[in-house]
Amino acid sequence: MRISAKAEYACLAVVALALRNQEDGPMPIREIAGSRGIPEPFLTQILLKLKAAGIVQSTRGSSGGYRLAKPPEEITLGDILSVMDGYAITPRNPQSPAAPYLASIWDQLRDSETRVLTRTSVADLAKRATAPDWVI
Repeated sequence: MRISAKAEYACLAVVALALRNQEDGPMPIREIAGSRGIPEPFLTQILLKLKAAGIVQSTRGSSGGYRLAKPPEEITLGDILSVMDGYAITPRNPQSPAAPYLASIWDQLRDSETRVLTRTSVADLAKRATAPDWVI
């Protein structure tokens, strides 16, 4: 599985939003970009896609910015990759010429990938973030 830079930046941005104290209000794009080293124009495109998918929401104005649209426990890594890279869980092609012993390995890999992506929430990722690395 390949993860694009766009998808990785999206994950970083969403985790940054998850770590943001909701009482502090929305997080400005420039703050997310600066704290994560993401080019601001690129981040703007990413956040617009995430907003259209209902993962983040925006607030306009001088105190505006972005916040998560739902609790971080309800957003999975698979959700983000699906929006950014069109990731989809694909079943194995039963017509594949792969030998049965190879086919079973491909199935195991696909199952493991799916399990990690659908069971890893943004809340889980936020817990893994270390304070010195993620202080915003």
